[in-house]
Amino acid sequence: MLTFARLVRKTMKKLNVLLLGGGGREHAIAWKLAQSESLNQLYIAPGNGGTAEVGTNLEIGETNFPEIKRAIIDNQIDLLIVGPEAPLVKGIREYIESDVDTENVRIIGPGRAGAQLEGSKSFSKEFMAKHGIPTAKYGVFNSTELEEAKDFLHKMNPPFVLKADGLAGGKGVLIIESLKEAHLALEDMLVKSKFGSASETVVVEEFLDGIELSAFVLTDGKTFVNLPSAKDYKRIGEGDIGLNTGGMGSISPVPFADEAFLKKVEERITKPTIAGLQTDGIAYNGFVFIGLMNVKGDPLVIEYNVRMGDPETESIMPRIKSDLLEILWSCGGEELVSKDLEVYPQAVASLMLVSGGYPEAYEKGKTILGLDQIQHSLIFQAGTKNDGSNITTTGGRVLTVTSYGETLQQALTTSYSEASKIYFEKMFYRKDIGFDLKRLV
Repeated sequence: MLTFARLVRKTMKKLNVLLLGGGGREHAIAWKLAQSESLNQLYIAPGNGGTAEVGTNLEIGETNFPEIKRAIIDNQIDLLIVGPEAPLVKGIREYIESDVDTENVRIIGPGRAGAQLEGSKSFSKEFMAKHGIPTAKYGVFNSTELEEAKDFLHKMNPPFVLKADGLAGGKGVLIIESLKEAHLALEDMLVKSKFGSASETVVVEEFLDGIELSAFVLTDGKTFVNLPSAKDYKRIGEGDIGLNTGGMGSISPVPFADEAFLKKVEERITKPTIAGLQTDGIAYNGFVFIGLMNVKGDPLVIEYNVRMGDPETESIMPRIKSDLLEILWSCGGEELVSKDLEVYPQAVASLMLVSGGYPEAYEKGKTILGLDQIQHSLIFQAGTKNDGSNITTTGGRVLTVTSYGETLQQALTTSYSEASKIYFEKMFYRKDIGFDLKRLV
């Protein structure tokens, strides 16, 4: 008797795939896709120095829709996977589906309406309130409501959470201890456009005191597959202090996210989210990243994202045993009938190596040394490019050192040991990834 996976493999052709994005998330996804027996050709646009090792990079920006469409036609693409959020918010799905030459390409990533779950913090909060999904208390204010926003702060207990409504490159969330500083931050965001158009509207939230983690779901709008949980570390400084970054490392699984806790997530959050999208008439096909806070054993939603997280993906992809391409192909065709995802039991830890000065001003063009010395870890590149015979830095987050372990501590130990073999000028990484979980492992 054929399993569902074998039935899919038996009936599907070899696929040409285009993956949009150029970060560590895309390298990890490309690395996993390249293992599929169902893959014919893999293209990544624009990709990076690492994705070039597992597929073909195309020098196309992730929001250059006309060139993306041309690449789909020229390379006979069967499946388009959208890695980052910006193309989704800008309507890449509608653009591709509206053209007769590309309308039959399967796409992983929601349309504009579904992408608002990430594109607008106020939309997502109102969606949660409407559908009874547990989240923090909040208020939404625009530039004409500065005094009302300040009055709302007086009703909250510190610390105060201020979120730019729109996309702000992962830097639009402020957590502030002082009421006076919160007032000034509101003025910076609403009046002085600290985050540009993203902070024309600001969400003021209750601070949730707990341990953060991320849950990931793949859905075709009708059914869903749970992916492994993960936890990332956003602050630049050890002990989670300093400026927010795109993420300084990640681990999977999350020790406290046991079967009972994840069941609460599924029943209280995942199922109501998918049902809410259906009720609101929002067709959704793709990933849902659910940022959670574990508050005394109960999951509350901090935010939604409409794609995989980075650097969580670098810890999740190595744990997936199933053929990811076959699952994504089924999802893109609204044929996602299996909820069974095979996962390796080992823990995985990813350590992000960043440029000196990040997340503020940093230099580029630094030669990366020591990659040929890595024996026990996976390297997922992010801000890199091939520069002749060298790989050089092009971004703030440069690469992750990702390792397996029988325990989380073993995985972390291996990642730190291997990271010590890599060098580029002014390289920096946190020495305490997983510090808050050691008592739980």
